[in-house]
Amino acid sequence: RNVNLKILLFNNRIYGLTKGQYSPTSEVGKITKSTPMGSLDAPFNPVSLALGAEATFVARTIDSDRKHLTEVLRQAADHPGTALVEIYQNCNIFNDGAFDALKDQEQAREAVIRLEHGRPIRFGTDDTKGVTRNPDTGDLEVITVTPDNEHRVLTHDAHATSPTTAFALSRLADPDTLHHTPIGVFRDTTRPVYDTLMADQLDRAVDQKGKGDLATLLAGNDTWTVVG
Repeated sequence: RNVNLKILLFNNRIYGLTKGQYSPTSEVGKITKSTPMGSLDAPFNPVSLALGAEATFVARTIDSDRKHLTEVLRQAADHPGTALVEIYQNCNIFNDGAFDALKDQEQAREAVIRLEHGRPIRFGTDDTKGVTRNPDTGDLEVITVTPDNEHRVLTHDAHATSPTTAFALSRLADPDTLHHTPIGVFRDTTRPVYDTLMADQLDRAVDQKGKGDLATLLAGNDTWTVVG
């Protein structure tokens, strides 16, 4: 409905507040109190779900990256309508180190893909890696950038009308290793806000029919009289 609501989804891949049971974002085989032989469920991807539901603002960030977190939250706050921000968060009691591959400076260079609107989707040491579309399958893939294939690297368009490419980006990360994990704003598009549409509709109804009378409505014609 695109209501004017900001959703911050803290994902630590565990149910930390209820003492460490596996969660919908836990990896397959996760040993927890509720899955002593390992989780059988495939992990849930909140960003993919939001994009599939046509959310107008979808982003991902990391709790320990203060600058990036602040900027993403600022953009979400400015967005008119529903904004969903997935925040990777460590649980040092029940799932410590879940996102070390994205937080360690050396590993992060090769694992984290920082999405910036209007800029080529490149990452890695000296931006040697890039994201492109496979001409045969249409899927996104990571390549080593060379002068011959540099033109194939995609430019991120967070304002694209279609969520197709944003959805494909959300599927790049390996759920087990977190290798090639995009962070940033996947989608930021404009659509009429439900709250505003509803307020306008109510104003039109008042203009056309006058202000309603709640007492008359409650005791109108569609009532029953019970006699003893």
